Amino acid sequence: MSATTATPPNGRRLPRWMTSFGWQILAALVLGLVLGTVAMNLGADAEGNPNGLHATLKVLGSSYVTLLRAAVVPLIFTAIVSSIVGLRKVTNAARLAGQTLLWFAITAFISVLVGITLGVTLKPGEAASGADLTPSDPYTVGTWWNFLTGLVPQNFLGLGVNASLNDAGGVAASASFNVLQVIVVSVAVGIAALKLGKKAEPFIQLTESALAIIQKVLWWIIRIAPIGTLGLIGNAVVEYGWEKMGALSAFVAVLYVGLAIVLFVVYPIIVKTNGLSVRQYFSGVWPAVQLGFVSRSSIGTLPLTQRVTERNLGVPRGYASFAVPLGATTKMDGCAAVYPALAAIFIAQFFGIELSIVQYLLIVLVSVVGSAATAGTTGATVMLTLTLSTLGLPLEGVGLLLAIDPIIDMGRTALNVAGQALVPTIVAKREGILDTDLYNAPRNGLAFDNADTEDEVGENATAGTR
Repeated sequence: MSATTATPPNGRRLPRWMTSFGWQILAALVLGLVLGTVAMNLGADAEGNPNGLHATLKVLGSSYVTLLRAAVVPLIFTAIVSSIVGLRKVTNAARLAGQTLLWFAITAFISVLVGITLGVTLKPGEAASGADLTPSDPYTVGTWWNFLTGLVPQNFLGLGVNASLNDAGGVAASASFNVLQVIVVSVAVGIAALKLGKKAEPFIQLTESALAIIQKVLWWIIRIAPIGTLGLIGNAVVEYGWEKMGALSAFVAVLYVGLAIVLFVVYPIIVKTNGLSVRQYFSGVWPAVQLGFVSRSSIGTLPLTQRVTERNLGVPRGYASFAVPLGATTKMDGCAAVYPALAAIFIAQFFGIELSIVQYLLIVLVSVVGSAATAGTTGATVMLTLTLSTLGLPLEGVGLLLAIDPIIDMGRTALNVAGQALVPTIVAKREGILDTDLYNAPRNGLAFDNADTEDEVGENATAGTR
């Protein structure tokens, strides 16, 4: 199978724009904006219910997010357990783990400084203060107390059931989970399996097989990402309207400038100062960055992030299988550094609150230490409310940003993924275990190296670049 074109049975090759995953996503974004505008203009029916087009867009978007969430618990558990037990195959495992956490903190620190600098200098909150925006309570609130108590699992994997009344007056039950508790349980099980040695080999093999199966299912979900993107964008237009989203355009613009500075300035400087090619880094990591932009989920992008880190960037599998899953759950330069810093300053400016030096230092502390609160799923509301509650800012300000969350979450997640591949690459280079020949190998437009089988290249090129 060609990695650049697809050949139908009649022997004619389809144009690149029809087979490229990136073009499919771009088309879905545009079509979602158009259909969302049409649905908004159609309005509700006589009984106040959404029109058919709005209802369809809403179902498409919510169903795709539900599919991604369904894979979160088994993927986190199997990935983290496999990553920890994989350290038995790596020399100097403790040093590598320490260096990984150190570089997580360094890049988070730089990223939050970028967010603070842009917020203070460009003042996006002042531009929105005169607009017709209504603050509202956030759906979820993060506090340090909730964060600490959330570390204690209430049951295996933090699973639970939420009950609520439906429109018919009956009780509707839905499953829920605490991702932070899933991480804690997974780490504990992984360490226990690592300590048991040979006795745990059957369990380790079962976990690794389960991880491979879950990743295969996740690839199927990834392939329908354009449909989910269409629904999410279209529904956002209908739910919030162009007027509200337009009033927040200054914040969106400043945020994307911040994300771009970290991705295209900070990261290249780090890559270059460690003696690596910036061009090779971007060509290697780009398939995962692109998928992160679309899926809005670091966990959903995890399989592709790990593969490009190993096969494009040359990080040894034993180390990558530890560092990348760890990063997908705790390394969030977009969601947990640039965004909460800029959003907190935006909310303070909107409400006319002057921040002190101590509060700015607290923003840095929360961003560097509290990244695990984002937990790799879509959205960063918990991290933002954790920051606001620490600073003593009004939590109602979170509601101001909900209208544009689907749009800004794409950029945040793309940066998350780029950082999750960057840190293992830098640590591997500094520790002398990076395969530089593989890192510098020609990409030829492929998501992976030539050692892949035809099936793997075709499958992964569909989820990356073709």
